[in-house]
Amino acid sequence: MNNELTQSAAPAARAPSTLIPMIIIGTLFFVFGFVTWLNGSLIPFLKIVCELTEFQALFVTFAFYIAYTFMAVPSALVLKRTGYKNGMVVGLGVMAVGALIFIPAAQLQNYMVFLVALFLLGAGLTLLQTAANPYIVCIGPRESAATRISVMGLINKGAGIVVPVVFTTLILTGMDQFEPEVLAALTAEERAARLAELSSRLVTPYIYMAVVLLGLGAFVKFSPLQELEFEDNDSPAVEKESDILKYPQVVLGAIALFTYVGVEVIAGDTIGLYGQTIGVKHFGSLTSYTMAFMVIGYVLGVVCIPKYLSQEKALLGSAVFGMLFVAGVMFSSQESTLISSILFGWAGIPVVPDSITFLALLGLANALVWPAIWPLALQDLGKFTAVGSALLIMGIAGGAIIPLAYGHFAEGGNGQSAYWVMIPCYVFILFYALKGHKMRSWK
Repeated sequence: MNNELTQSAAPAARAPSTLIPMIIIGTLFFVFGFVTWLNGSLIPFLKIVCELTEFQALFVTFAFYIAYTFMAVPSALVLKRTGYKNGMVVGLGVMAVGALIFIPAAQLQNYMVFLVALFLLGAGLTLLQTAANPYIVCIGPRESAATRISVMGLINKGAGIVVPVVFTTLILTGMDQFEPEVLAALTAEERAARLAELSSRLVTPYIYMAVVLLGLGAFVKFSPLQELEFEDNDSPAVEKESDILKYPQVVLGAIALFTYVGVEVIAGDTIGLYGQTIGVKHFGSLTSYTMAFMVIGYVLGVVCIPKYLSQEKALLGSAVFGMLFVAGVMFSSQESTLISSILFGWAGIPVVPDSITFLALLGLANALVWPAIWPLALQDLGKFTAVGSALLIMGIAGGAIIPLAYGHFAEGGNGQSAYWVMIPCYVFILFYALKGHKMRSWK
């Protein structure tokens, strides 16, 4: 593809201008990770505070990720009016509003208000990601785009390792007094007071989050980040946004991302809930295990792509390993910690049952799916990269729908066997890796 930033005509000219955008966008990707992977700790927390079932608790992911469906196309329209840089600023502002709504939600212990706040956080992230992902793809050669996105993934998932630990330290201390048998022994008034105390722990952290988001908005606004300008050298004329549906590589890419985000969210956000149901005491920090494996996967991507491994082969391997690890989750022991002892014991990390270890290992399988799909799906779109990016961002709605399917089948203590819902997702990713990304027409 010949679409380049107009200001970067030669590699020599591009090199000095790439570092600063990478640093700025990298900062935003840390924010993406911090806000997104906070959900993994929020789910079991709100399950206690709002007295929810497993299925109800997973509406946390629904409210957050469904925002990507509703806001992706409006985000593309906003970017047309504001440009990519100012669009990022607007997105950070929307996220700050969402963070502030957590304050009345915590004070009222109202689950619906929590869901509204999560939707707004997701809406702001939609705008941010619609701008940031094509930025990373287009500031350098296409064949190394997966490497740059892998660097962003390292930062994103690094935040995913940090946030459960921070959340556990600030919020989930003394959780033994909130165990079901302890709460059941209290009077109604004592139970309400104790849950109100737990809920109020969210107020101060979310005030800090809102302040940081507003500060980042000001930082991006006055940063030297340049605007993206696309040349349209080899794309056929497209008269309206709906014509993007004529490009199978991006449509199928959006479906692949739908399935991918679904399995990524299940691996990262249900691991704490699953751990809680089988009696793991440090359930609030289990998301860190999945994120740690994702970081390892991104490191492999940075080192191996494209020198040793093509983007297509990385996607193929991810799908195959994903199916193998899901089988491990479903059929391994809830009591044995053998695999965990081998992987973590030498480092002094708390061991977990083998089924949880395989669930965490899905982070390794998932790591390179997002970096591989984006450059493959945006190939040959030219000026319509923003519309194609918006379509891909809509695929993030998989994080809203697929975990709910898991929650439905997990009701009644069937959490381990319910992970079968991920198998069809990896099958479609395998199809996209083998054929879907190569298609240029529907005939």
